Amino acid sequence: MAAASSRRRKLGKVRWSKLYSFSCLRPSTSEPSAAQELIGQTGFSRVVFCNEPHLHKTKPNKYPYNYISTTKYNILTFLPRALFEQFRRVANFYFLLAAVLSLASLAPFSRESLIAPLVFVVGISMLKEAVEDWHRFLQDLDVNNRTIKAHVSNGELVDKLWKELRVGDVVKVNKDEYFPSDLLLLYSSYEDGVCYVETMNLDGETNLKIKRCLEATLCLNEDEEFSKFKATVRCEDPNPNLYTFVGNIEFENKSYPLSPAQLLLRDSKLRNTDYIYGVVIFSGHDTKAVRNSTRSPSKRSRIERKMDHIIYLLFSMLLLVSLVSSIGSSLLMRHDMVDWWYLQLPDDNKVPDLDGSNPEKYDDKFFNPSKPVKSAILQFIRALILYGYLIPISLYVSIEVVKVLQAMLINKDIEMYDEVTCKSVQARTSNLNEELGQVEMILSDKTGTLTCNKMEFRKCSIAGISYGGDITEVDLAASKRMNADFEACQFSIDESDGISQRFKVFEFSVSDLGAQKAVLGCREVHDNTNKGNSGLLKTEEESVIKGFNFRDERLMNKNWIHGSNLLEITMFFRVMALCHTGIPVEDDKINKLRYEAESPEEVAFLIASQEFGFQFCRRTQSVIILKEFDPSSRKEVEREYKLLNLLEFSSSRKRMSVIVSNEDSQIFLLCKGADSIIFDRLADNGRTYEQATTLHLSNYAEDGFRTLAFAYRIVEAAEYECWNTIFTQAKTTIGPEREELLEKASEMIEKDLILLGVAAVEDKLQKGVPECIDKLAQAGLKIWLLTGDKRETAINIGFACSLLGQDMKQFHLSLSREAESNNQVKAMKEDILHQIESSYKVMCEERNKEAPFALVIDGKALEIALRGDVKDEFLQLAVNCASVLCCRVSPKQKALITRLVKEYTGRTTLAIGDGANDVGMIQEADIGVGISGMEGMQAVMASDFSLPQFRFLERLLIVHGHWCYQRISKMVLYFVYKNVAFGLTLFYYELYTSFSGEVLYDDWYMTLFNVMLTSLPVIALGVLEQDVSSDVCLQFPALYQQGPRNVHFSWSHIIGWILNGVVSSLVIFLANIYILSPSAFRQNGYVAEKNSLGAITYTCIIWTVNCQIALITSHFTWIQHLSIWGSILLWYIFLVLYGALPPYLSGKAFQVFIEAIGPAPLYWMVTLLVVIVSLLPYFVHIVIQRSFYPMDDHIIQEMKYCFKKDDVTDNHMWLREQRNSQRSTHIGFSARVDAKVLSFQEQSASKEIINL
Repeated sequence: MAAASSRRRKLGKVRWSKLYSFSCLRPSTSEPSAAQELIGQTGFSRVVFCNEPHLHKTKPNKYPYNYISTTKYNILTFLPRALFEQFRRVANFYFLLAAVLSLASLAPFSRESLIAPLVFVVGISMLKEAVEDWHRFLQDLDVNNRTIKAHVSNGELVDKLWKELRVGDVVKVNKDEYFPSDLLLLYSSYEDGVCYVETMNLDGETNLKIKRCLEATLCLNEDEEFSKFKATVRCEDPNPNLYTFVGNIEFENKSYPLSPAQLLLRDSKLRNTDYIYGVVIFSGHDTKAVRNSTRSPSKRSRIERKMDHIIYLLFSMLLLVSLVSSIGSSLLMRHDMVDWWYLQLPDDNKVPDLDGSNPEKYDDKFFNPSKPVKSAILQFIRALILYGYLIPISLYVSIEVVKVLQAMLINKDIEMYDEVTCKSVQARTSNLNEELGQVEMILSDKTGTLTCNKMEFRKCSIAGISYGGDITEVDLAASKRMNADFEACQFSIDESDGISQRFKVFEFSVSDLGAQKAVLGCREVHDNTNKGNSGLLKTEEESVIKGFNFRDERLMNKNWIHGSNLLEITMFFRVMALCHTGIPVEDDKINKLRYEAESPEEVAFLIASQEFGFQFCRRTQSVIILKEFDPSSRKEVEREYKLLNLLEFSSSRKRMSVIVSNEDSQIFLLCKGADSIIFDRLADNGRTYEQATTLHLSNYAEDGFRTLAFAYRIVEAAEYECWNTIFTQAKTTIGPEREELLEKASEMIEKDLILLGVAAVEDKLQKGVPECIDKLAQAGLKIWLLTGDKRETAINIGFACSLLGQDMKQFHLSLSREAESNNQVKAMKEDILHQIESSYKVMCEERNKEAPFALVIDGKALEIALRGDVKDEFLQLAVNCASVLCCRVSPKQKALITRLVKEYTGRTTLAIGDGANDVGMIQEADIGVGISGMEGMQAVMASDFSLPQFRFLERLLIVHGHWCYQRISKMVLYFVYKNVAFGLTLFYYELYTSFSGEVLYDDWYMTLFNVMLTSLPVIALGVLEQDVSSDVCLQFPALYQQGPRNVHFSWSHIIGWILNGVVSSLVIFLANIYILSPSAFRQNGYVAEKNSLGAITYTCIIWTVNCQIALITSHFTWIQHLSIWGSILLWYIFLVLYGALPPYLSGKAFQVFIEAIGPAPLYWMVTLLVVIVSLLPYFVHIVIQRSFYPMDDHIIQEMKYCFKKDDVTDNHMWLREQRNSQRSTHIGFSARVDAKVLSFQEQSASKEIINL
């Protein structure tokens, strides 16, 4: 039946296994290998019963369901873990202790006033944690509730939730669906079991991977075939290795070895294949993708961590003043208080026992002269609670509120809204707002983060002539800076007629036109060329073909037929149209096809060949059919080429070849590959255009384009027959020597090539990426590129986005073939260590030179370099390089290198990516940023901030990061100041009253100090403060360095603000005591009693701290004015209303303002005097600082205010400061322009010397 079903398959499908020659797609043999011998041993003990999932519900083969969870908490762990998160904050722990002590009646305040604020603070923070984790749970729910077709019985497939899948389930996955778990491929819609898989979410690579099932399972091509399907898989245990898989399958009494070619990984997608059947091998948290992920960590900003140390310092102050109160009280009680008769309480109307012989009559536990030690200890505990206002419990709540409001402002920033995707920046957690202003290192993914996942054909060099233009953004910017025009590039269209036509080459990409206008500093790009020589000018109005961004009239519109090198041009286009593995797909457009292939470069080449008149229209198992434009007849003709052999591309070969015969039975070998590989295989008579092509390759590489060299040779029939016999024998060889034989056979035929030229394609960068990287470099940030792509691709992107430059000296770390083939860890370590040491030696020798350094390392070398005894040397080299590119890295390696860089350098790191393969890196970094792009939402859900595109990172860091850092810094320092100023007055009054235990202020005064009377101004400061505007931040990116240098939150600033609080508290207390106590306060001669003194002192504190925040505010709005002056007014309103309440409610504050202090002129005079004197030290400090030691923002502020009547940005002082603030960078667009200007100047100087 299976054979009959196989015969009924549709004809015309390509049997890829007949084309491919190397082992990645060849059927596995039954011969055992070294890896297969590991089956059954430790680490290779997994047994899977295919199509029998019920056998995996019980031990010993019980495996987890396919359910996954990325949340931090669950129902059982939320309370203990969330409480731990809260009480690891020192202030919260202190107030928990104070609340516990209040239950023992040791507090000077009511227990409710201590417990309620603590519950409120902790409750709000825990609620915020719960809401954020709930969103993670909803995302998990969405993934787990996806459906898939799964086999139940009798060949019937039904919809099943992902989370319900078990190991052993047979599933059917359709085109463009994600694989729900790690599957063993059984069959695909292609008749020989080949399928295409996109692994972008796992390794970031855009090219499609080919997977192939075993030939033994090709019979499983219909749903009904699974009714009786049984097999047993024995394989490796769950592990995070994405590129390895060892196992075998026992099917129909035979055993077949398995390899990674049969494994379909979770989170990868089925592409270009209608459907596949597979069986679940690993499920849920056993899958390789999940094993590469890390648990969601708890992140705290540097400022918040430093706040703990500030709390330690304030707590030390608290202990000190409490100890002074305790010891002072004990000494005073023991030596003086026993003689104070008014402190002796009579006992049964008897004369007091002044010598303390009857201790029982002292029933006050705080005043017991007979037990001074006990009284001192109790007094110490009481003082700890009394002076608790030194430690601001409301600081954490205020910061939480401020950060939420900051996040709302970030989310609503219209400048970070992407109109294309209709998405905006989202602050997914508000804990790290200020950390955005302290980033020093950025670790970025490539695919989907820097690039658009779109490949475009941009330029080509054929027969030594470059087509497509030569001038780039860098050239234009350098020209503008030098105030010089470029020389027109000369091209000869037709040399045979002796007429040379000249063209001026200007190239503008439609998508980047706005950026180039910005570079040129003009509103419009004017066409300065006349119509006769503007063939290369590309305007916005012209239509753009997807994958084809090429404009050159010498090749377009079939004009290539007029060229002098017609043979080379024709063969070049044929190589593009024939040397590939693509499949044509019908499109709606007339005579236009779209293509699907393994790599996006092949698709771009096929689209380009179609535009040039060589359309690949269809193929069969052995024939490729093209529609070619015939130069002689000027008509389109259909030609068949017989496909004889295909030598596919691999990372080791770095080339691909096809052997075809045309209708005249002439045999051609068409080859494309890396230029270094092709050039080594050229014939002596095939190097005619090598020198010119090499120059063009260098220019294309500097522009950031991917390049492939094209070559061909004519093969004689006898030579081919001889070679094909050798090649066929190699293909049919079984054993480990098969690969070597195939490689030798390919070397025999891929030689004596004739160079045709090179093609350049662009992995399209997202809009604004070069400009963003340039601005970040100007701000002093280092950027590392971590990608799963191959080294050549990463280097090209490095040039395109200006992470690399031609002036950079590159260090390449990779395992040598000898070390890799030996597969001995010691030898590989020695190899990498030697490379690192030699590179570092070169760096030390050339460090004084201006040329910067770049490091490029691949995944295998990185795996060795990150080991314990090598990592320090590697990181020392990497950190000193201007740019670092890590290629072929796995998700686990991305997370590991992020953690090691963070630990080794101690710098704040930011990781940005867009795929599931970036989740570990995003979670490991201090700040994780996810791009809400084309690769799903895994990265976004694991991130702290999400962006629609990479370019918005510039504004997020340089503007909002700078603002949030300054805001939170000022806010925390001000909180410390006002609480020290307020709390120490309680201590001074304790000293003044001989440790009597009296509290200077009413309980309601103390309760409202942080809650109402000083809370709104500090929140307004934390949300709305701006030292400079957003435009100025972007014009002066060097201002961002205040954050990494921690200018505003250094220990000198912290100590300075504490001392400012101490001085203010002394001035306030001493002025009130020594002005009010000796003299009459009211007209009738009354002095100020305790209640009036407390109200007056409290008024001075409210005025002082609110005027202080007005002094530190740089950006005033009506909200700041309302909050500051409204808080002061609110104090008077409260004092009047509270005093108007009945005495049993208002206590001793009854009518204190209306009758006591309000009518007294001295009250108003003291308030004015105390506020001025208290603020005088800070005022003197800022005058001296701004006059003699100004910071960058001070200078900018003064220029803004001095020249606000005029356009300050046109002022020469403003322009001078802007030039002075620019950092000399080694990466970024500006650095490349600087290098280009230097190059032009050297060329100009050399020309002048020649002329002389």
